[in-house]
Amino acid sequence: KRTPLYSLLPGFNLCVLVSSTVDLLIYQTLCYAHDDLDHIDVDHYLLKVCGQAEFLQKIVLVYSVLVIHKQSTTTHYVSLPPFYDLPHTPLFPFSLFLYSPHSPPPTLFLSSHISVFSYRVCFPIQINQLPRETQLTVTLYASALPPPGGAEEKGSKQRRSIEPLGWVTMPLFNFRHILTCGRKLLGLWPSTPGSKARSSSPNFSQPDSVILQVDFPTSSFEVLFSTPAPGEFCPQYDFSRLDQHSNEIFYSSLLSVSRLTPEDKRLLWEKRSFCQTESGALPLVLASAPRWEWACLPDIYALLRQWACLNHLDALGLLHATFPDQELRRTAVQWMDSISDPELLDFLPQLVQALKYECYLDCPLVRFLLRRAIGDVRIAHYLFWLLKDNLQDSQFSGRYQHLLAALLCCVGRGLREEFDRQSWLVSILAKVAQGVRDASPSGRQTVLREGLEEVKQFFSVNSSCRLPLNPGLLVKAINIKLCSYFNSNAVPLKLSFQNMDPRGDNINVIFKSGDDLRQDMLTLQIIRIMNKIWIQEGLDMRMVIFRCFSTGRGRGMVEMIPQAETLRKIQGEHGVTGSFKDRPLADWLQKHNPKEDEYEKAVENFIYSCAGCCVATYILGICDRHNDNIMLKTSGHMFHIDFGKFLGHAQMFGNIKRDRAPFVFTSDMAYVINGGDKPSSRFHDFVDLCCEAYNLIRKHTHLFLNLLGLMLSCGIPELSDLDDLKYVYDALRPHESEEDATMYFTRLIESSLGSVATKLNFFIHNLAQMKFASSEERPVLSFAPRVYTLKTDGLIRNLFVCQHIRTYSPSKGYMFVVKVDREGQQGSVLVQRSFEEFYELHNKLRLIFPSSKLPSNYQLYSVTMLFDAFSSFPSRFLIGRSRGEAMADRRKDELNGYVWHLVHAAPEVAQVTVPFDLWFRHPITFALSLCWPPVSGKVAGEVKLSITYKSDKLFIMVMHIRGLVSDGTDPDPYVKLYLLPDPQKTSKRKTKAARRTCNPTYNEMLVYDRIPRGDLQQRVIHLRVLGDGAFWENTLLGQAFIPLKTLTPGQCWADWHQLSMPSTESAR
Repeated sequence: KRTPLYSLLPGFNLCVLVSSTVDLLIYQTLCYAHDDLDHIDVDHYLLKVCGQAEFLQKIVLVYSVLVIHKQSTTTHYVSLPPFYDLPHTPLFPFSLFLYSPHSPPPTLFLSSHISVFSYRVCFPIQINQLPRETQLTVTLYASALPPPGGAEEKGSKQRRSIEPLGWVTMPLFNFRHILTCGRKLLGLWPSTPGSKARSSSPNFSQPDSVILQVDFPTSSFEVLFSTPAPGEFCPQYDFSRLDQHSNEIFYSSLLSVSRLTPEDKRLLWEKRSFCQTESGALPLVLASAPRWEWACLPDIYALLRQWACLNHLDALGLLHATFPDQELRRTAVQWMDSISDPELLDFLPQLVQALKYECYLDCPLVRFLLRRAIGDVRIAHYLFWLLKDNLQDSQFSGRYQHLLAALLCCVGRGLREEFDRQSWLVSILAKVAQGVRDASPSGRQTVLREGLEEVKQFFSVNSSCRLPLNPGLLVKAINIKLCSYFNSNAVPLKLSFQNMDPRGDNINVIFKSGDDLRQDMLTLQIIRIMNKIWIQEGLDMRMVIFRCFSTGRGRGMVEMIPQAETLRKIQGEHGVTGSFKDRPLADWLQKHNPKEDEYEKAVENFIYSCAGCCVATYILGICDRHNDNIMLKTSGHMFHIDFGKFLGHAQMFGNIKRDRAPFVFTSDMAYVINGGDKPSSRFHDFVDLCCEAYNLIRKHTHLFLNLLGLMLSCGIPELSDLDDLKYVYDALRPHESEEDATMYFTRLIESSLGSVATKLNFFIHNLAQMKFASSEERPVLSFAPRVYTLKTDGLIRNLFVCQHIRTYSPSKGYMFVVKVDREGQQGSVLVQRSFEEFYELHNKLRLIFPSSKLPSNYQLYSVTMLFDAFSSFPSRFLIGRSRGEAMADRRKDELNGYVWHLVHAAPEVAQVTVPFDLWFRHPITFALSLCWPPVSGKVAGEVKLSITYKSDKLFIMVMHIRGLVSDGTDPDPYVKLYLLPDPQKTSKRKTKAARRTCNPTYNEMLVYDRIPRGDLQQRVIHLRVLGDGAFWENTLLGQAFIPLKTLTPGQCWADWHQLSMPSTESAR
């Protein structure tokens, strides 16, 4: 039963004008405690807010009482350093230190539990100069006492450190804009390092908090802060009229993420009339306002009214703690009102955090969120869980409790009951997860089964429940048999719920207890917004977007992606050193996509999603990347999970940084992209995708800085100060041009691909995870897409290796054609297997069966010799040509004897479920071509250039070359340019040499200065591709002549150009 809040507050009268039922519901729950404590019994009030009577009787409560009086003249002044919570502008609260320059600070020895300061403080500022959002901050300090009964050492008094014990902040004007007067009782918050946002409410939630009594001067009249009207005129000029020096400084200030210098602020405020068309400039211009007192507000409000209406993305920047002004925040919320409900969901976590920066509970942002929650059940759902998660913030728990009560009052009984069911289910799952985590490894499965019985009982009482991950996920039961846990440090639960929709699949989620998922939740939110930006720009990066939601501190749910495996498991199919090999990912994708068109589609998905992951993880500084938190779907989509380290906070091994590469891009990923171990034109596409995606995100630098800046006060350890924001700023490089950014990211790709540390990191992680391997797991063959069984597929009656065939792709060698006769099958089936796959089968069988159960010897079909079936498998290592036809004939005969004895071995061997029955069942086609051939009709390949002419400069970016013709060995190509006519050969420019490839990527900018516009039409680019030779002349690989008569100044011309090869020529 819920009692209306206002009925519990003595002396409060609800006297408001409401325009609708919605406003009435909102106002009903936005009630404040009575401000005037003069008419309330203070002792009774303290007993009510500080604890039970017996608590006070034990004299545990300690009071430090300070009496502060306002007086017109005094000789005591208090230093007033500005308090910065975010860059650019102070929040206007005053840090009050209990001392004055003319007298030493009072020394108190707490011989009793009540200490009285009879101390008057006067601030040297007139009341009419106070901004409406002025806050008074009082900090209580203490220093260590000398040892009792002992003489204090000389100089120790000066060395005594002074430490803050607690603080409290209160607004000088209440929510009715009336100046505070009379006696106030304020509970101090304990001082904690790193706290970014400070609550303006006193601390009465902790029974041991220090209570401070402050007496403000009283008068016979009330001092009311009246909001001034905007000024009548604010000049506006065209930005192009700024001089070049001011223009450069202005743009430099706009792109700065650090605190603005006084000179930056002066310039921005002085030139504010020139930048009203720059929507993103408004937050920084307002942050540069020299004063926010009452007399200055008309000019500021006139500027705000005349400024071009901001879109909702730019309006987020006005909700920072930097801008406490109520009129400014009301305008920002008004501009945000145009946001759609689906888009509002993307920014809801930031708006919930922005509530901490509101001076009063009844504010436009609160009304906006409650109004939108009433209109959309998804907003109400996520707002409920975000508010519930923030109840753990002790300073702001009171405010979030009021908002949560307001939300529950507004949404109605049906949704309240649904939230109760969800909270009940989450509490049960948290108890089960904690029990499994605390149990011994051998007893975890039993604890899990017992705990899930309680979940089963929950669904017997409740017919259905929506999951906190998504209100669209409606479940009716839990499948206990399909539930398990992961063998990691946090021991998360893998849960399988039965879908309420009979046509829907089971809903699988991961429930974690003991892990703070707020950082994962924020990272996935930013990646989701990046993906939407790419799609809006027409670039679908095929990203896998999944949800993660924190349901309380240290617990939450994560969506499971079906048909996906970690890179560790994929690479592990090639042994513990699989992370050093190039083919595991390609082989795994080929296994799950046996048809040529399916495999090509999977590779295409891999190229796009891998590029998106590289860009996103680099910008956000995702660290602790190993092959267990990177996953690959059978469809080729790659994605990252588990974001415990971000913004460059890398895990360290002593003084060694674990993540050495800019992002994870390894040779096995490049192998999938290239279709082999040599660069192809597909790698050009990958680099172009990365650079294009990177440049698109760079255009929205302010958006991502705003989103992360609003979360500085959320309590995530790795997002706590400006240095963390500066990491993203430095990664986005907003000062640079698109061409420079393209070259920069290309170098990052090269650096990541060439990093050995990433593969070594994967290998070390493989070794560390071997202790978690379950003894019940049976070996699985790397080339088998699923498990085949005797029951489902029938018994193999006979196997015969009938012939060998020559293959050239993916590598040169021989494949063996195996004839398979299966029980209950019409006719025989022919499958192709390589010798390496036979060898893998042999090793997996040896892991399953002891040698005593295996045939001891057998006679080969065409060779009279005996050898043990499992210890004398045909050798992999041969002297001479191991790929010759004679060797293939010999191996065919040996393999025939091997498989015959397998079929006729003991039943437990012949009928083994995993390694052998399925192995000969599933045919794999190896005829797919993994390399793209050169474009038909091009004799010497093609080169891609991006050419731009502006300000008498010709910019030529050499991007890619594809299809170079070589003499059998891959060259080390580089590009040399001449700008004809050039009789003196003074226009030579060249790139660096790429190593051993016919499809190099450069992305290097070559610049020609002082090219008159009139001469541009007569110029021709002479491009030559040369092979870098060590001890002989460089050889010409191709050349092209590119006239510039069609080049339009100011526009970018990006295109492929054909390379031709003269009959005989050599480069000098």
